[in-house]
Amino acid sequence: MTENNNDELRPSKMRGVAFPKAKYGVIAAVIIIILVNIIYYKETIFSFFK
Repeated sequence: MTENNNDELRPSKMRGVAFPKAKYGVIAAVIIIILVNIIYYKETIFSFFK
């Protein structure tokens, strides 16, 4: 009975959707944050190299 409950945790319309692993989401979030900061603070970052 407990095995059936574990299979039916997601709603019926979402059962066929393959969700990525959580670690890939964390890696993607870190990369996006770094890229946005590089774009936003581009002038400040390049001023250190001059």
